Formats: sequence, C-alpha cells, structure tokens
Amino acid sequence: MALVLSVLFLSFTCLARAAEQRSTYIVHMAESEMRSEFYPRDWYGVSLQSVSESAEIIYSYDTVLHGFSARLTPAEVRVLETQPGVMSVNPEIRYELHTTRTPEFLGLDQWTTGNNAFPQANSASDVVVGVLDTGVWPEGKSYDDTGLGPVPSDWKGTCETGPDFNKSACNRKLIGARFFSKGYEANKGPIDETKESRSPRDNDGHGTHTSSTAAGSTVQGASLLGFATGTARGMAVGARLAAYKVCWLGGCFSSDILAAMDAAVSDGCGILSMSLGGGTADYFRDSVAIGAFSAMERGVLVSCSAGNSGPGASTLSNAAPWITTVGAGTIDRDFPASVTLGNDQKFPGVSLYSGKPLANSTLPIVYAGKVSNATIGNLCMPGTLVPEKVQGKIVMCDRGTNPRVQKGLVVRDAGGAGMVLANTAANGEELVADAHLLPATAVGQKSGDLIKSYISSEPNPTATIAFDGTKVGIMPSPVVAAFSSRGPNTITPQILKPDLIAPGVNILAGWSNSVGPTGLAADLRRVEFNIISGTSMSCPHVSGLAALLKGAHPGWSPAAIRSALMTSAYSTYPSGDGILDVATGKTATPFDIGAGYVDPPRAVDPGLVYDLTADDYLDFLCALNYTQFMIATVAKRANYTCDSKKPYAVSSLNYPSFSVVFTNGTTMVKHTRTLTNVGEKGTYKVTVVTNGAAGDVKVAVNPSELSFKKSGEQQSYTVTFSSSTMPSSSTEFARLVWSDGKHVVASPIAITWS
Repeated sequence: MALVLSVLFLSFTCLARAAEQRSTYIVHMAESEMRSEFYPRDWYGVSLQSVSESAEIIYSYDTVLHGFSARLTPAEVRVLETQPGVMSVNPEIRYELHTTRTPEFLGLDQWTTGNNAFPQANSASDVVVGVLDTGVWPEGKSYDDTGLGPVPSDWKGTCETGPDFNKSACNRKLIGARFFSKGYEANKGPIDETKESRSPRDNDGHGTHTSSTAAGSTVQGASLLGFATGTARGMAVGARLAAYKVCWLGGCFSSDILAAMDAAVSDGCGILSMSLGGGTADYFRDSVAIGAFSAMERGVLVSCSAGNSGPGASTLSNAAPWITTVGAGTIDRDFPASVTLGNDQKFPGVSLYSGKPLANSTLPIVYAGKVSNATIGNLCMPGTLVPEKVQGKIVMCDRGTNPRVQKGLVVRDAGGAGMVLANTAANGEELVADAHLLPATAVGQKSGDLIKSYISSEPNPTATIAFDGTKVGIMPSPVVAAFSSRGPNTITPQILKPDLIAPGVNILAGWSNSVGPTGLAADLRRVEFNIISGTSMSCPHVSGLAALLKGAHPGWSPAAIRSALMTSAYSTYPSGDGILDVATGKTATPFDIGAGYVDPPRAVDPGLVYDLTADDYLDFLCALNYTQFMIATVAKRANYTCDSKKPYAVSSLNYPSFSVVFTNGTTMVKHTRTLTNVGEKGTYKVTVVTNGAAGDVKVAVNPSELSFKKSGEQQSYTVTFSSSTMPSSSTEFARLVWSDGKHVVASPIAITWS
C-alpha cells in the first residue's frame, strides 16, 4: 500500500509540475484603460504581478502594440485575461527563415542612368530599410558608405555593441544595428556564444544576404568563387540600412520579432523587410500581422516572404492584406553542369562547384539506394553510405529531408568522387545551384529517372560531370520557382496572395565571414558573396524597390507603393505566352504569381494606384465579423466597434487584385474599387482578358471608362462577376486592365467555386 501511495504522490507531483510549466505569451493591453498614476511600463508590471509573484517581463512594447511578453503558466494566463485593460493573451510563435545580375534583369540599369524620367528615385538617401533577420556582417563591401550624405536627422536608432561588434561597425550606409534575444533565451536558454555572437553580428549569412540585396552599395568585381562575376548592388543603393537581429540557431521567436518591429518603427525605418514566416493564423493571433498593422498606420511598408513550401496549394504565410507578400521566380542566369553517361546520353544540370574537376574523364556511377545500409539510403543521410561500395565513384542521391549540400559531404566522407543530385516529384524540374564541396551537379526529376534507369540496366555504368561556369540569357525567364509558396489564401480566400513575385533563385549577394557558402561546419571556405535561393531572396528585392518608390514619391502610402509594384508587374513573356511554372511546366496562375513579376521601371510611373488607409482595413476586419477584442488586438483600438448599420464587405477592400469566391450556389459577386490618379490627366479605358474557358464567367465593369482631370483625383468602379453553378474547387483566371494608351494598370483575377 505504501508503494502505491508513493507512486500516486509522485504522479500527482508530476501533474502539478506539468500544470505549472511556463511558456512565453504576448499580452496586449488597452492603453486607454491605464490609470493616470501609471506610466505604461509600470502598469504592465503591476498587471503581471497581480497574477504571478515570480514571472518577469521579457519585453515591453510601446509602438507596434501596447503590452508586454512574459513566461506564464496556463493558470496565470486564464487569470490575466480577466484583468482590467488586458485585451488578449496570445502564445508565442516560432518563426523560420525562408531561405549581381538582378538589377540588370529588372531594368534598373536603364532606370537609374541615361534618360531617367524620375532621377530622384535613385537617391533614396533618407529612406531607411529595416531588415529583421540574422544580423549583419558590417565589414562587407556592400555596406561601404562612400558618397552618402549625413545620417538622416530624424533617425532615432542606435548601433548596439557586443564582444565582436563595436560602434564603429555602423556608418552612413549601415546606420543602425540591434539584436533581440530575450524571448529566444527565455525559451531556449542562454545564447551559446561559442557558436553565435550575442550581438548584431551575423554568424549565419542570411541577414547579410537579404540586407545587401535590398540596399547594398555597388561593389565591382563581385562573385562567388568565380561564378556570377560582375558588379553587385542592392535594389536601392542610395537607401540606408538598419539590421535587427531576431533569428538565432534555434529559430526566430515572436516576442523578439515584435520587439524588433517596435524598435524599427520607432527608430524611423520607412520599410521593413522580413524574410521569415510561421505558418498561418488568424490576423489577431499572428504577431507579424499585428506588428505590421501598426507599422502601416505610421506609413511603413512591410514586405514579407511568402514561404518555401511550394508547389502545393495554400502553402503561403504572411497573408494579411496590409503586408506585401512576395513569391520567387528565376532570372536569366544559370550555372550549367551536365552529366554525360557511358552511353553518350547527356543531361543538363546546375552547380556552383569550383574545385578541381573529376580526376578521370569517366568514373563508375552508383545509385545511393543500392550502396547504403539504410532503408532510405537513396537520400544520402549521414552515415548511410557503405564506403567500400562508393570509393572513387560518382554517387547518385535523391533530393529531400537533409540539405542538398550535406548529401555531397556524406558522399565525400564515404570516399565518393562526385555526386549527381536528382529531384523527386516534389521539386520536378526546378534546378537550384549549390557551392558543393565535391564535384557535383543537380538534375531534374525526368533526367534523374533516366539516369537511374541507365545505372540499373548497365553492368558497368559510368558517367562524367562537366562544369560550364556562368551563362546568361537563359530562356524562358522568368519562371516561377517550384519552392515558392502558393495561394489560395486560407485565412481570407477573398484576398489574393502572393501579391507578386521577384528574383529568388540563384541570387548573388553579401555573405558572413563566419561561415562557408554551404553553411556546413566542414566548409572552411570563406567568401564575401554567396549565391542562394528562396523567397527570402525575393522579399528584399521588393523591399529595396519599395524604398526606391518611397524616395521618388515620399507622399505615397504603403498601399500606394504596393499597388504601383503590383499593377505594373507582368504575367506574360514578350511573345504573349504566360509565365511558366517550373513545377508543372504549364502557365502559372495568379495563385502562383499574384499580379506577376515585378517591373521597376514601370512601377515608378504607374498612372493610377489603389490606395488604402487604416480605416479601410478596419472595415475589412468588420467584414470578417471580428469582435471588439479581435480588432483591439490587431489595431490597438480598445473600444472600436463595427457599425451594425454599415454594409461591410470583404469585396469592397480596395485591393489591387481580385479573388472572387462563389459559395453555396451564389451566381453573382460584386467588387468595388477606387483608383487614385498619380500622374497627369487622362482617360482610361478598361479591358478584361479571360483564360480559355471564358464562357464560365461573365465580367462586367461599370463604368468602362474613367477620366481624370488632375493628380490626386479619385474615381470608383464596380466589377460584377456572373456565373452558372460550377463544381467545387473549380478555378478560372483573368486580368483586368485600365489603360490610357501610355500606362497599363493591370489587376489579376482568380475565381473559385467552393
């Protein structure tokens, strides 16, 4: 009996401890309900002490939201939610990073030189791009401040120091650098300073790559180990940069991200670039969406990556309509490395390998699945290859699970002489180049299947790999990257996301000297520039372009800047054929590319824009039937209530794209829009171009002609979509275009039945 009682006692003790387990929460407070004798931070502390004697505030937030973060038990959360002034308590979310030639490919060389109609667009010297990422390597040439004037007088940021980061690391280009680790350390424990710096210094490379892409200075003779040699420059070379380190080895935590957004907006950033995401959540539970709303209210454009979870449908993150959500496409540059088999069949591939070529012209080739000691040996996971079976041979590995470059390291360590990396169905024919540690190339799924067939059918299969350096003018380009996350938008299907796509494949930009180009510990090479891929790379392209537009048009709102980028984007090649999706080989849809591929020279003079204010977004939240506390959490308005007499509709949000959803037998949907003239006077006429199944939907625009007599004038129109009943999950796509003969103001249309 005593033993039973002891076991029961221990069980109850464990249960009690489990119930007391603490997690980090973001507490949103209604500042209007703060008692007059308190300052905000004192009030936050008193509120926390009312439910816990031991909990401490991690961060206090004053700009993008009012409130604090703290480690709390579930019981303390339940009590805190009942306290006066507490609007909501949300659990912390862990976010992940969404991991040269692009100025020329985007036409910026023509835009910023010669007969430039908007020369002020290239001198965005007072625009500050805040990059929330893994920090910065300030010694990089991309942060040279030669030719820049004094730091803007209204800049309130700082250059935080650390053991390896001095005040002198900042200059007139990199005008701010800060780090945020309290939330990470509360969750993961102290930063291991033997592996990463407890300072703004970038030990990963990702933050240096994204910030230099957005607004890096011009660097002559840049390359990665001889690849992509040329002049490297950010999108907005005249803009300033501020680095906010929020991502560490164990991830990026929302309490740190919110603290960085709070600081960046208060410091004076005009653009926030965030190449990270944490899945999908309702806007009132999404920390990035909450912070971005307040940033938008203060005139700050927030650009975020869509994610790298494509090509599946409904995989994107950062879907809030006040965020600019960016997918990834290719440019016309490639790094060919072909495989030739013993039967003289040749297959195209890509590689950034720069070491010694294969010792012999041909070598035996084996498939990893046949020379391993594991059931998933085809993936070349660490420790799975049998050295006696791969020694001196080329090994073919399948893509998936572990990093592509790590597979090559596994082959090398097992004695292999080279590697062919084959795509599976998940990646199709998409080819992403890597700076491999041994002679290696990546091939598409179709080529991979044929090579495997050769290996299995030949008694003594052989192969060789040839590396052909850098090639430009690759066609067709751009195409949509297979990894780029897609719509439809699962939070609000009536808002089309992503907004647009930008260069995100094989992008050359600055790199950290703490890590080699592969990021592997075994990679002892050090480079100033690296070539990597992801929507993490496409996001800062748009961030930098937004900085250019803000410099050219200081009075434009974040919505107007996004509208200019979207309505000027293109969705077809010069031939008239639609941009291709590399995952399917077919024409991409607005769920893949949004408005299309960004086109900066046209964006600076869009003619018309779809503008939005904070009040418009509040109407949007009311249309979603958000409660008072939900709206208060997103928009910091404690007492805001929707007008029961006002006919709210999501379809009335003045968005530059259309997502039309027919539900429950509905046969007619109306959308209203308002255009603002930002150019000279003119008359615009509308056309609607539908896809091949045009008979399924009728689109009527009223009026079909809009006349603008002066800049700033607004005109509204209504689009009526009529359809017969269609099977659920059916889709149609179209494009609505207003033109005055000079400007083309285009909006994508996605139509679904559910």
